[in-house]
Amino acid sequence: MLKKTAISISALFAAALIYYGFNLLYPFKYIDIIEKNAGAYGLTPEFVCAVIHAESRFDAGAISKKGAGGLMQITEPTADWAAEELRIANYSYADLFEPETNILIGCWYLGRLNRQFGNVTDTVLAAYNAGSGNVANWLSSPEYSRDGENLHHVPFGETRLYIKKVNENVKIYGFLIGLRRMRK
Repeated sequence: MLKKTAISISALFAAALIYYGFNLLYPFKYIDIIEKNAGAYGLTPEFVCAVIHAESRFDAGAISKKGAGGLMQITEPTADWAAEELRIANYSYADLFEPETNILIGCWYLGRLNRQFGNVTDTVLAAYNAGSGNVANWLSSPEYSRDGENLHHVPFGETRLYIKKVNENVKIYGFLIGLRRMRK
């Protein structure tokens, strides 16, 4: 009996280590806000978590070299446009550093890119990272797109790596969200 108990405790300890180790490498914050906004804009929570992880590693105060801010690293012009479209009362740039506002705007923008680029995930991610204007140009060029909907070559190395990173993160966050749902 003592041996079975020791194995059970060891198994629980190992499972906890794996779970908390994943949480250190793959933070898992603001999930209620993420789930609400992901659903509102036709996204999955794991996709939004993967984008946030790639953009800021869940640092609400992050600012990029290009001036993008918050969890989802949104530029000021995009945020201003989104705030107007979403009719966010008394919006200011400082609001981007509030998780609720940042995730709302980021999900709205990803949803818009989904509609613009036909729900083609890699194309949407390229647009989120490199700009929708660049992606629209790439899609119209046979050098980068064979069918005008999918990119067979992304000319920016940073964007290629970003797409790969987010797609890998989606799998990990899918696993973590699945574990969370099982515990409920």
